[in-house]
Amino acid sequence: MAVTIQQIADRAGVSRGTVDRALNNRGRIKPEVAEKIRRLAEEMGYEHKERSKPRKKQQTLKFGVVTQLAGASFMIEINRGIAAAAEELKPLAIEIIVKEVYGISERDQLDAIDQLLEEGIDGLAIMPLDSEEIREKLNRMTDDMGIPVVTFNSDVPGIKKKCFVGMDNRQSGKAAAGLMNVLTGGSGRVLIITDHFSSVINNARVDGFVDEIKSEYPNIAITGVQGSFNDADEVERIIVSTMMSISGINGILVVSGGQAGIGRAFDSLGLDVRPKVIIYDKTAKNERFLRDGAADFLIDQNGFVQGNRPLHILADILRKGQIPDEIEYTDIKIVTRYNL
Repeated sequence: MAVTIQQIADRAGVSRGTVDRALNNRGRIKPEVAEKIRRLAEEMGYEHKERSKPRKKQQTLKFGVVTQLAGASFMIEINRGIAAAAEELKPLAIEIIVKEVYGISERDQLDAIDQLLEEGIDGLAIMPLDSEEIREKLNRMTDDMGIPVVTFNSDVPGIKKKCFVGMDNRQSGKAAAGLMNVLTGGSGRVLIITDHFSSVINNARVDGFVDEIKSEYPNIAITGVQGSFNDADEVERIIVSTMMSISGINGILVVSGGQAGIGRAFDSLGLDVRPKVIIYDKTAKNERFLRDGAADFLIDQNGFVQGNRPLHILADILRKGQIPDEIEYTDIKIVTRYNL
């Protein structure tokens, strides 16, 4: 008597649909589970009905991409990397569906994930927020639906991802501390400006900077850490109000957006000698700030690779069964006006 898919499902302890996907290589199932099912089917003597038929046209795979802070300047390079990957993977019958989230709304990101699931995605690349509900949803996708998840730009703990692609933000903060020590001559006061205090990325940068300053450069004092919400007007206000109330500030680190407010603040204060400034992300505007002398160093996270590489990793997982490294760090690039 012929072995049925249901019998294999009962023996494997999975659903009939899971067995069908494993035997027909339809993705959306963990590779190790698929291999277990195929091995069990062979042991039970299952005869695949489609083996004698001509091979069908190559199956199209759908990869979803979910971003955050879609309007921020650092997203320009990330989006360029995503677009390039979409073109590169098109000949492999892989479709890329992008859902941009303009902000850091948990609800908006959850809705974007749900929309992609309705589209029937086979893999997901995401810049996740640090949210328990998002973490649980992504882990259910991995465990129950077999959809591989690759995170990029923001690495949130507790997500069962296949790989993270992005900068070691804590280490970049330490690099910024070393640069600030050189710029300030190892003494003075430094103001730190971030965006939202819920940002995993920028919190890591700030933590790395503060820890390295305290450990290696004790003569540099941290004046404070203030949130600007990536708003140039708020960056300007923070710098002006802080420098008018606290003397001796000779260094400013801005780990987020709103960098246009830096130069405006210096103009408003009418400074003869401005503080030394370190900013993040190589964008056209930030390059201009370096050239115009509003900033001294820029730390770039290689956004193009962050947008491009995750989609190729998903392709390798689903098409070739390759297991990626858990982390792929992008370079910490130090940029000045002289190496633009």
